[in-house]
Amino acid sequence: MKDQPASERPRERLAALGPEALSNAELIAILLRTGMKGMNVVEIGKQLMQKHGSLHNLAQASVEDLLEVKGIGKDKAVTLVAAFALARKMAEEIRSESPMLETPEAVAALMREDSRLKRVETFNVLLLNTRRRLIRVAEVSNGTLDTILVHPREVFEKAISAGAAAIVLVHNHPSGDPSPSEADIKVTRDLIRAGQLLKIEVLDHVIIGRATQERPKDFVSLRELGYFYS
Repeated sequence: MKDQPASERPRERLAALGPEALSNAELIAILLRTGMKGMNVVEIGKQLMQKHGSLHNLAQASVEDLLEVKGIGKDKAVTLVAAFALARKMAEEIRSESPMLETPEAVAALMREDSRLKRVETFNVLLLNTRRRLIRVAEVSNGTLDTILVHPREVFEKAISAGAAAIVLVHNHPSGDPSPSEADIKVTRDLIRAGQLLKIEVLDHVIIGRATQERPKDFVSLRELGYFYS
């Protein structure tokens, strides 16, 4: 990278402009530090992105998977795996601090890192106290790709045992499109009715996918979409 002007080098650009100004390949290049003969480190970052297609897929890659890319040795592969592991641990820390979950944005921020690594639909329930702060996250169902079965009994057993006053439903769409299916809408309404009987309010159902240029938001709220009636 020394043959490039300082203003074009990833490290210098990040220091001057902030991380938002850099592409994914450039951010990866900073972690990798060095390139190889005939290929600079940004080009290696681009190769990684091309091979895996997205950060979502790259975050799931093992050390062995990463070693298949030219220019990636064991040290670089371990560095990348560690970086994505830190991102997941950060999400766990945020969760342990009992955040207040009053908006779908807050829910998506809490669950995004976990959701992006799931290859199948996973249905979670956020158990909240009377102040809408998180007690804990309970996994209810882990289904096959784009198919999930949720029974009200499983959901509310967890809520009752935790002493939850309210719950938020969250699941991921591995396809990347967070739009609700008919099954998602039916499950939501079934759980709203069950919650009304048990005096445990279902506050929202947030579905997490992946953002695209055409769809900049990576999640939807069924409450915001108008599906929240029994």
